[in-house]
This record gives sequence, structure tokens and C-alpha cells, in this order.
Amino acid sequence: MSVGELSEHLGMSYMGVKKHCLAMQKLGYLDTWRKPKEVGRPEKLYRITEKLALLFPSIGDEVSLSILEAASQLEPNAAEKLLLHFFRAETDKLAVLLEGATVKERAIALASERAKRGYFSRVIEEEDGMLRIDEFHNPLQALFDKYPTLERMEVQMFERLLGAGVGRKVTKVSGLSRYRFDLFPR
Repeated sequence: MSVGELSEHLGMSYMGVKKHCLAMQKLGYLDTWRKPKEVGRPEKLYRITEKLALLFPSIGDEVSLSILEAASQLEPNAAEKLLLHFFRAETDKLAVLLEGATVKERAIALASERAKRGYFSRVIEEEDGMLRIDEFHNPLQALFDKYPTLERMEVQMFERLLGAGVGRKVTKVSGLSRYRFDLFPR
């Protein structure tokens, strides 16, 4: 986020937030990148680094992966079946929490719920009116690395919850992953 976005979100002064961001950058907790704008200077944005990973929830990667591996030894597709069940249950839980008549309202509610679960999620509305959800942490990343079919399951969950088509893209910058979900009206 930019200093302006952070100051608005935190209810702090611009200079107060900038001071904290610079201090956290010096300690290695934040880094910056520049986002080009159509007109004018690029916008300077701050993002968290891996050094802060301990502050975000984790599902216990080693335990989860061991359980899924054991299930796969019992039946070849057991891990994927268990993960599919997990995503269906997540979809049902989130569906109850997401209110909104429009895709935008549901996307804001979804991003808010996922932020509470450690995904560091936010909704971006492009100048052309297109929506996307950006996430900067995925507590399930170790599972996604081992089971690539989870990406499709996550996209399907988003599509069901939002009532829109969803494109998922992961980019790595300075060793950190950024998850982008582009929303397309149906």
C-alpha cells in the first residue's frame, strides 16, 4: 500500500505512517516498489517482507503435508479428495459471511474475510472499472507447492462466492509471492 492508503486505513497522519514505514524498511520488515501511473510520477508502495512471515497464521505445513502424504499412501487420490472437501467447506463457510448484491460488494467482503485469515487481501478497482483482489500472503502456500490442483480449486471457490469469472496469477518479486485474482463479469 502507499503511505496515503496506510494513513487512511490506520487513522494516522501521513508523516507518522511514513516515519514508521521508513523505520520498518531499515529493519528489513518492508520493502518498496514503484507502480507506474498513467500520468505523473510512479506511486511508491510498501509491502511486507518474508521477515514478517512469523506474524501471519500458518496451518502447520509439516503436519498437514505428512497427513496428506499418509492419506495418499492409502489411496492415490486421497490428498486431492481431502483438499477438495476442504475448499468446498471453506466455500460454504464464506458464503454465509459474504453479503452484497454486486460483485464488487462481495469481493470487498471476501477480501475482508481472507484478510482476517492471514491472506493480507485487498480489492483494487482499475480505472476501466475492472476489479481484482490482490493478496500478499497465502497460509496454504506449502500445500499449493505440493498440490498444484489447489490453484484451480481456489479459483472455483472465488467464482462461486463472487458470481464472476476469475483469473489467478502469481508473481514473485524479491522472493515474495503476490497473488492476483482478476474478476470478469459473467
